[in-house]
Amino acid sequence: MKTLGMIGGTSWHSTIDYYRYINQLVGERLNSSMVNPPLLIYSLNIELMRRNHWDEINQAYLDISLTLQNAGAEAILICANTPHKVCPFVEPKLDIPIIHIADATAEEAKRLGLSNLALFGTKQVMEGDFIKERMRNKYQIQTQTPDPETRVKVHTAIAEELTRGLFEDKTKAFFLNEMAALKTQGIDGVILGCTELPILIKPADFDLPLLDTTFLHANKAVDFILS
Repeated sequence: MKTLGMIGGTSWHSTIDYYRYINQLVGERLNSSMVNPPLLIYSLNIELMRRNHWDEINQAYLDISLTLQNAGAEAILICANTPHKVCPFVEPKLDIPIIHIADATAEEAKRLGLSNLALFGTKQVMEGDFIKERMRNKYQIQTQTPDPETRVKVHTAIAEELTRGLFEDKTKAFFLNEMAALKTQGIDGVILGCTELPILIKPADFDLPLLDTTFLHANKAVDFILS
């Protein structure tokens, strides 16, 4: 098995899910409860992301990635959607690949025959191009986001509640209502583009396919580990 370097902590709640999924999936694929993969985990302080200083964030992710590479990691897994904004800065400076969350999500969308997806996440995810453009250019998948006022509310719910481990029924109802509003505009699925959203919202909660970026990203990491 190949050694994977994981950068977590943003938030630690979803990083736990990443760790659990990767270990469970490896065991399932190898049909054994007696194996688990070699993982190197660097859990950074989420306060780095809350400061929103991207020069500082870029450098931190580069330094951490190099630390993991030097420790023996053969690929990097960034355990959150928003920090993938650093990939164009970090990946060219590494000798190992970054397993990209947009690729994992888009590949599942293509498998399901989906091409017009709602995208919920932080403001950086919903308004930036590092997820949307990759999905559009590489996979011909279109994404729709809520209106600007709603994007602020979505971001606030993620930053002030979900990444702090608060999963409230009223917040779940808010997301489901906004998902229903985008359904009327013709979406055929929803990207849960914050790795805490799948903790809050489950497939049974909505009548369109929900793309759980945490699980899909972890599953793609297992493809690499066992390749």
